[in-house]
Amino acid sequence: MQRETVEMTGDEPAEPGSTPRLYQRVYSILSQEIENGVLTPDDPITETGIATRFGISRAPARRALSELEASGHVGRNETRGYTARSGGWKAADTTNAASDQLSDDKLVSLPTWERIYGEVEAELIARISFATWRVNEAELARYYKVSRTVARDVIGRLQQSGLVQKDDRSRWYAPALAADHVGELYELRWVLEPVALEKAVPNLPADLLPRLRDNLVRAIAMGDQIGGGILDALEHDLHKELLGYCGNRALMQAITYPQSLLVAHRFLYRWTALLYEREPFLPEHLDIIDRLAAGKVAEAKSVLEAHLRISRERAIERIDLIAQGALPDPLPYLDQMG
Repeated sequence: MQRETVEMTGDEPAEPGSTPRLYQRVYSILSQEIENGVLTPDDPITETGIATRFGISRAPARRALSELEASGHVGRNETRGYTARSGGWKAADTTNAASDQLSDDKLVSLPTWERIYGEVEAELIARISFATWRVNEAELARYYKVSRTVARDVIGRLQQSGLVQKDDRSRWYAPALAADHVGELYELRWVLEPVALEKAVPNLPADLLPRLRDNLVRAIAMGDQIGGGILDALEHDLHKELLGYCGNRALMQAITYPQSLLVAHRFLYRWTALLYEREPFLPEHLDIIDRLAAGKVAEAKSVLEAHLRISRERAIERIDLIAQGALPDPLPYLDQMG
């Protein structure tokens, strides 16, 4: 797999007060231009055009387009890439960047690690369905022509997302998405997430549950036309945004590690779209939201746990399907371990 053909990239929305990611800044600028009528359905929006305009690589440009499609701001055009749409998806603003701080200037002021992180993450995720990989910091720096400090920053962020770990010799590696590893991660999730859900309920904004429910209803109505970007956004709605209101930072940090699966799902959704005729997690999420809206918190917790238990089996199915395909091309900073 060459760097220019990476399908999914980018990282989780920035935490409050942190610097927005490259794709998030691009998303914020373009979504506002669409909402304000600066970009119209007559204007083609392409990956190459975004990369050229903002002076960025195609990886964050591709992720920004994916987010714009997920939010309903753009739609695919058979001949011209994407075109603007009116009436976007009712997703929360995760850019954490005020509009008056954004401009059409080249986005080169961000830290160097941030400009390559999404591409590294995507390449790693594309391979962990096949094996465990050693991550070579020196080769990573050499491949992207950056300093060892920058490479170390990228690996540090991968660790924060739960994708890489250190072995007993302090060497970095990305564990394979093997059935036992996936099972352990999901077990952590079904223990921790219902606790966070209960703690979040008293803190939820009044408009949150109606918005999340509307998103789910619209997605279900799309049937098999739904894209991976929208599925990713819906996972974020429940498992990140809603649970984020639990008010317990230590608990959310504990949840972060097993939720590395959500990062991997971006890739899995893209490549296993035809595994199910209709995405099965959508009605499960809707059931949880409806029980919360009815004040049945205990029932919502039970449904969430059941959802995560069955999700484990579906994730393993997706990973097995990917593993039956061809291994992506080798990269000098990733060494297969087994």
